Amino acid sequence: MDPVQKDFENLKKKIALYFPDIDWSLLQKAFDLAEKFHRGQKRQSGEAYIHHPIAVTSILADMKMDTATLCVGLLHDLVEDTSISLNDIKNDFGETIAQLVDGLTKISKISFRSSHEKQAENFRKMLLAMAKDVRVVLVKLADRTHNMRTLGICSFDKQTRIAQETLDIYAPLANRLGISWLKIELEDLGLRYAKPETYKKIKKLVDQKKSERQQYIKTISELLHDKLKEFGLEPKITGRAKHFYSIHKKMESRNLSFEEIHDIIAFRMLTKNIAECYEALGIVHSFLKPIPGRFKDYIAMPKNNMYQSLHTTVVGPYGESLEIQMRTQEMHETAEQGIAAHWEYKDGKLDEKDANKFHWLRQMLEDQESMDNPREFIESVKLDLFASDIYVFTPKGEILEFPFGSTPLDFAYSIHTDVGNRCTGAKVNGRMVALKHRLKSGDRIEIITSAQQSPNKDWLKYVKTGRAKAKIRQFVKSKEREQAKVIGRDLLDREFRRHSKSLPKFEKLKDITNQVNLLSFANYEELLISIGYGKSTPEKILLKLFPELQRKEETKADPKEKIDEQDASRDYKGSKSAIKIQGIDGILVRLSKCCSPLPGDEIVGFISRGRGVSVHKVDCARLLELDSNREVFVEWSESAEKFLRDVKLRILCHDKPGIINHLSKVVLDLGVNVRSLNIKANERSKAIGTIDVQVYNKRQLTRCIHSIEKINGIISVERLRD
Repeated sequence: MDPVQKDFENLKKKIALYFPDIDWSLLQKAFDLAEKFHRGQKRQSGEAYIHHPIAVTSILADMKMDTATLCVGLLHDLVEDTSISLNDIKNDFGETIAQLVDGLTKISKISFRSSHEKQAENFRKMLLAMAKDVRVVLVKLADRTHNMRTLGICSFDKQTRIAQETLDIYAPLANRLGISWLKIELEDLGLRYAKPETYKKIKKLVDQKKSERQQYIKTISELLHDKLKEFGLEPKITGRAKHFYSIHKKMESRNLSFEEIHDIIAFRMLTKNIAECYEALGIVHSFLKPIPGRFKDYIAMPKNNMYQSLHTTVVGPYGESLEIQMRTQEMHETAEQGIAAHWEYKDGKLDEKDANKFHWLRQMLEDQESMDNPREFIESVKLDLFASDIYVFTPKGEILEFPFGSTPLDFAYSIHTDVGNRCTGAKVNGRMVALKHRLKSGDRIEIITSAQQSPNKDWLKYVKTGRAKAKIRQFVKSKEREQAKVIGRDLLDREFRRHSKSLPKFEKLKDITNQVNLLSFANYEELLISIGYGKSTPEKILLKLFPELQRKEETKADPKEKIDEQDASRDYKGSKSAIKIQGIDGILVRLSKCCSPLPGDEIVGFISRGRGVSVHKVDCARLLELDSNREVFVEWSESAEKFLRDVKLRILCHDKPGIINHLSKVVLDLGVNVRSLNIKANERSKAIGTIDVQVYNKRQLTRCIHSIEKINGIISVERLRD
């Protein structure tokens, strides 16, 4: 049998197991169309492209999706990669399938300044489509999962970029939708390609302890089973090792080696009903000592992604930390499949009560509506996608969920924008606290407001939620635009008077709008704001408005000092930078220390008063505190990689003889200069510190980090920011 046909037949067998009554003729029609128009197309591996949509549809079948979603799995790349149009899809398959395909088709007719901007706008389009029909994102997650499974054929740089994007956006999105198995696979595959040496080490260590782990699981499972049986309970008990990414994050966040992580195995009890969950919890706590602060009741307070379970960590029989979860079979299915577990595949829709559980998506999109800057949008979405950790109460007893580290300001903005803007303080459990006070689970919050209060930039340092950051930025930007307008008019008025011209007379001209339109401004106000922010100079504006002044200036100027006005960009070279700034001349450029960008990093520039243009990485955490009105497009010049730049790396390793010499040798063998090395041992037989290296670009730095991670005894390596 032909390999393509064989794949399709296997797909049909998988679908038949849960959906024997599917409209097979429609599915066949979708396959035939995809096979016809993808014929001749190859993936990078040389494999026929049609295998990809079949694989994506197979993942959707694992989620037990409906007919329309399965058809979209087969059709999702046609509009983007072939001559098929959206109207063709609509005519052949109907409005619903066409809308789903459209939501997945990347924006191709718009020219973007950077790949980061393109990624942001494509993601925004997908989320807008997801708000109308959540099946859009399920197909996208299936598509990303198969791409990650086959990422090994791609170049090193592409692997790193796609893996990081998966860890930043798609794995958290799968988690927010409650699809646990998909989130785990995306995280592990992301780690495999973003940090290949770390992944290999953890995998090897986990595999080495497999037999020991299996015996431990058997012993603990029998202990739990026997104790629970004494009280008439016989839940299904299983134990498993935590996934690689989870182990890596624990090692990284707590500065632990693999050997120091004692709760690498989690046990799960599946009970008949909710009452048995709590009964089992009480029995476990009666013979295994619970660790304070490590109990979570997600049954009484489910997560936003519908997850329900009881979590407790106890001291095991050998003195180790032991994590145990209690849930019903129905809760387990929801925990694994999330939204997919609630999908009525025969009707192709969600139950209304389940659809309402995704109000967070609509809220997130509402909060981002005011964001016309793609970079701000994507960074804010990342904040919102990461799982929330704490639960607090309103004065009326309503439970609200927030990210760990949230403050009363986050709480205030979750109630209403005006409440946030006027917040002066809060009472937490009846006690007055400052705006930067960190909330804890169980806190009862009461917000105090004043009509005289208004947000300021410092508030951005205190808040964690995307909603709060977006609303504060919106207020601050509006205020700064008004200030920039006043400053811009004052500067332009001075320049007019310098040339014996009258700005008030110019402002009364009937065709003033046409004149500023010719200067590429939407209106006169935007022109003033551009001058106020330093993006445009009043001298150049005046010379363009009155060309005769240009001729006068040229006759006065020394020929050696003439500026070529046709040169729209200029290189700024030096020992630390080589940056092109489009459309702006004569401005000092500096690379920001907060993120230390390197050639190869995507960058963005911000005009700052008196300090020229500061250049940041597009994913720099500080950007959310900066005013996007001051943003200018910058890029690395051709000469950027001629200059060495200092980068600081944080090293965590075992305290063993010769490891520092080995580390230095590996780095020097790569042709990377070591400026300084400062590593000290601690009381836990580990060493932690920093190494300053000089590199030409991001690619060289990444290879340096991966080489260090290969060294036996190295636990983690990460690039530091100042």
